[in-house]
Amino acid sequence: MSAHAAARGAEIFAKFGPCAGWNELARILEDRACVRYPCKVAFDPGPLQPGECAYARPNGAKPEEGFVIHIHPLFMTRPDRVARLALYQLVVVNYGNFASPEDAEVFGAAALGISREEYYQSLCAMADWLEGEKAAGSQEGTEKSEKSEKSEV
Repeated sequence: MSAHAAARGAEIFAKFGPCAGWNELARILEDRACVRYPCKVAFDPGPLQPGECAYARPNGAKPEEGFVIHIHPLFMTRPDRVARLALYQLVVVNYGNFASPEDAEVFGAAALGISREEYYQSLCAMADWLEGEKAAGSQEGTEKSEKSEKSEV
């Protein structure tokens, strides 16, 4: 499966170049030779697990009904990161639950024209950044709560 995923990713890179932003990602998502089923991106954390950056959620019981790639809203202003997260999820859209994390890494790296290790490290950095932002938000919330409690006393 990894070899097929790598070949598909390489085809995307050859056709679209490095997927660095919205325009490239939108063109990839519309191309049925690249993305087997209809797919859109939503900045909705609802279906995400704690610490999860993105998740491809099916619209129904059949893959033909399409998918929504849910991406944490903290990435909304970073189209380069959105593209990387979306490419990782496209393996689930194209191959279903048979795809492994390794297949997703191989596919994403090939679609971006970078090494698997570089792609993996970028995904780890995004997960770390998300956790850091959440922790900072929790800290701010705690500080605001403590301030409001003190002002009420």
